[in-house]
Amino acid sequence: MSAPDSVTGPVTDESGPAAPAENPLTSLSTHAARQLATTHKSEPQMRGISSRWLIRRLPWVDVGGGTYRVNRRLHLGVGRGRVQFEQNGADDVRVIPRTLAELPALRGYADHDVLEELAGRFSVHEVRAGQVLHEAGRPVTETFLIVHGRLTRYTAGRYGEEEVLGVVTDGDHVGDEAIGRPDPLWQTSVRAETAGVVLALARDDLRELTGRAPSLAAHLAAHTERQRLPVNRRGEADVPVRSGHSGEPTLPGGFVDYELTPREYELSLTQTVLRVHTRVADLFSDPMDQTRQQLRLTIQEIRERQEWELVNNRDFGLLHNVDHGQRISTSTGPPTPDDMDELLSMRRATRLFLAHPKAIAAFFRQCNKRGLVPGSATVNGHHVPAWRGVPIFPCGKIPVSGSHTTSIVAMRTGESDQGVVGLYQTGIPEEYEPGLNVRWMGVNSSAVVNYLVTAYYSLAILVPDAAGVLENVQLGRVAD
Repeated sequence: MSAPDSVTGPVTDESGPAAPAENPLTSLSTHAARQLATTHKSEPQMRGISSRWLIRRLPWVDVGGGTYRVNRRLHLGVGRGRVQFEQNGADDVRVIPRTLAELPALRGYADHDVLEELAGRFSVHEVRAGQVLHEAGRPVTETFLIVHGRLTRYTAGRYGEEEVLGVVTDGDHVGDEAIGRPDPLWQTSVRAETAGVVLALARDDLRELTGRAPSLAAHLAAHTERQRLPVNRRGEADVPVRSGHSGEPTLPGGFVDYELTPREYELSLTQTVLRVHTRVADLFSDPMDQTRQQLRLTIQEIRERQEWELVNNRDFGLLHNVDHGQRISTSTGPPTPDDMDELLSMRRATRLFLAHPKAIAAFFRQCNKRGLVPGSATVNGHHVPAWRGVPIFPCGKIPVSGSHTTSIVAMRTGESDQGVVGLYQTGIPEEYEPGLNVRWMGVNSSAVVNYLVTAYYSLAILVPDAAGVLENVQLGRVAD
């Protein structure tokens, strides 16, 4: 067999290792630079540029001190978070102990040893489609954590029909609201719509552990006492007022209390070092300035990353910071008009929907099946689809999971409307665009000019109901 004409990979001989490859270039080569120096040409094009509707539609607040504090009225209601699980096999499923503090009755409880013992008392149960976990009016004897599966909360309607009140899915919990209450009863029934797995904690086990753990007993007692305090319909500390009186009754008095530990948002950043060889900048900048073109495309990439962070960052991104009380799941999988109406009804003055393009297509398919035609809205000269007059903007930064599901976000925007706002700082040194600066870092020994390009930004949700998420949005086509 003859030797091949060429081989790939490093070449070695018996005398020793191959000579190291040349160092990779750190700036634009002259060969590439010539593409802008001859013929009639266009500016460099970039496929990665998207519409970036989130950045364009957010009202931006200039944060002079680099930190934005969101002051709120004191909230006495305890929010409902989601627990997490670890699984080492089909039958070895365990709740992560520290995430039990996401249950309203255990919010703020930090005794890890007690949480560890409590986590060990949950038992694994498989549920089948159609199985009823509990019925309304029965005594609450167990607390359930949903490992995976879709369950429906329902009750009997006024006219005898079944009235669906919501869906619970992975990480949700039912029955925990009865913790600390004497002889509680189920307010709704829960039925499994798909096969799944749940963890169950017997009420007697919790009572026995509470009797042995004084810290847990004190925490639950404080939680019970907190529930007795007067609140308004949003769970905020109530201000006593009186109306419709006659004569000269004594008017109630009070004050509006504030949260003592408001959340503060520090500006995040995205930055990179742009490198341009002096030979390229000097000799190949006619008719197009090489440095300016390199900078233009670099800024486009930074802005793309900025929008991704506004959606996905765990500290301030939309998908991770929307209140769990403002998250709902699709009723059947695909995003139906009913689901969009439910999401829309959770807040006042919704300004926009944000969805992956495939989620918009999935919603249109559901509208087509029902014979509905979604409306449209004109935004800055662009025609975009709309539902109930609220524009639906595409955003490819919203992730699609491996199970082909995604999320749809609804938002109210603006500082004056207690909505969602973008944060940046203007007037920074060597500012090139609002909130973005370009700083010259000198010329290195290889005659390469370095520029530090930085964008400063963040995002704040001023009140919990300013943003909501429709989760578990199925993208695939459902067979007829």
